[in-house]
Amino acid sequence: MASQGAVPLRPAFQLKTPKGTRDWSGRELHLRECIFRTASEIFELHGAIPLDTPVFELRDILAGKYGEEARLIYNLEDQGGELCSLRYDLTVPFARWLAMHSDVKQVKRYQIAKVYRRDQPAISRGRLREFYQCDFDIAGSYDPMVPDAEVLRVVVDIFHALELDITIKINHRQILDGIFDIAGVPADKTRTISSAVDKLDKSPWDEVKKEMVDEKDLPKDVADRIGEYVQRSGSMSEMLASLKTVTEFCDNPLVKSGLDDMTLLMSYLEAMNIIDKVSFDLSLARGLDYYSGLIYEVIPQTNGSTIQVGSIAAGGRYDGLVGMYGKQPVPCVGVSLGIDRIFTILDARETKKKSQKMARDAEVFVMAFGGKDFDGLLPERMAIAGELWKAGIRAEYLPKKKPKPQAQFNAAGGVPVAVMLGQDELAAGQVRVKAIQAEKEEGATKDRGTLISRSDLVQEVRMLLKAAGL
Repeated sequence: MASQGAVPLRPAFQLKTPKGTRDWSGRELHLRECIFRTASEIFELHGAIPLDTPVFELRDILAGKYGEEARLIYNLEDQGGELCSLRYDLTVPFARWLAMHSDVKQVKRYQIAKVYRRDQPAISRGRLREFYQCDFDIAGSYDPMVPDAEVLRVVVDIFHALELDITIKINHRQILDGIFDIAGVPADKTRTISSAVDKLDKSPWDEVKKEMVDEKDLPKDVADRIGEYVQRSGSMSEMLASLKTVTEFCDNPLVKSGLDDMTLLMSYLEAMNIIDKVSFDLSLARGLDYYSGLIYEVIPQTNGSTIQVGSIAAGGRYDGLVGMYGKQPVPCVGVSLGIDRIFTILDARETKKKSQKMARDAEVFVMAFGGKDFDGLLPERMAIAGELWKAGIRAEYLPKKKPKPQAQFNAAGGVPVAVMLGQDELAAGQVRVKAIQAEKEEGATKDRGTLISRSDLVQEVRMLLKAAGL
């Protein structure tokens, strides 16, 4: 038996979070919740309903949907006779849900939840093994490219609300597949070569070509033909005008169908006044196997910032995915926001003004002062704080029975409004309110605040907060 007062032994293991994960607290969670709230409000503005699905799925549900990325799926041990895996994204679980609810013919849905990937993490760039995705999808039969355009409008609206400048890189899987067909890529190598092309945003063409030829056994002349096409990018109008002059493109049914879709999409994006946010980039491939039409990635314009996180949202059309699970195929298009990457950018560039807006610090600090027989007025401070909370005002007080004046002013540093209590004023049904400076104050100040009726407290506090721009 351990002797009384013995020092406990240190744990034999290292105290850390698992690789590729992190803890969140305080202001970080407030900022992340602000992103969630902003996205959810815009999703619901477009008529989307929320959805929640299990954090793990049957392994067969996830199998064969992610191409080369399937190696990153977290598989779980057999529990009760079912082989399961942690969800890799929110799209496949949504497709499974649609297949199980065949009565749902059309739906706009959004989901904000954690996903898991056995990737090599880079926490400083927002690349984690456990991270949040925030998905918006439109499922059902609609006129061509109408829901696709709305998804892109949702993307622009969210990042505009977050004050993030973006470029949306778009491409079309049929155009890309048609290019591979024209270049002579064997049908069984289409997806693996597509995954190689998708690396052009991070690697030069020479390295991508080397992977195609040396690792994926593609003939060198075929790789060269691919390279002639997939390094093209520009505005939608420029790219469409240029590609429509290439005879072999117009003669290929896949490319022609894709160009027709993109031409229609351009007219809708112009009508929605977001065409300036879009770049048509033939190198964009999206390695996931389930994409069937329009594909896109969102790139932040960080204006010289050293923060490099890659794409912060991505998605596309996946018309065949639901049909893999049920008898009835359901056309779908959607986007997934990389919440942790968005957080990394916002956290790095957050100004004092934005910190006040997003961090949701206290708006009011409740203080109490008295003389020789002062007992701290703790129950009274609690009651005032409770009254403010009930009114939706963020209030705090120093959780000490008899705090000193200086300690209270130190704790209130940065809070814009103070409510000050005194024994005599409270007995008369009165309190004092005061707008205070952000910096710490040196003890009691000459300005003792305005004496008001207790019944007018909420109204007076709101007036002071409004005057402070809050």
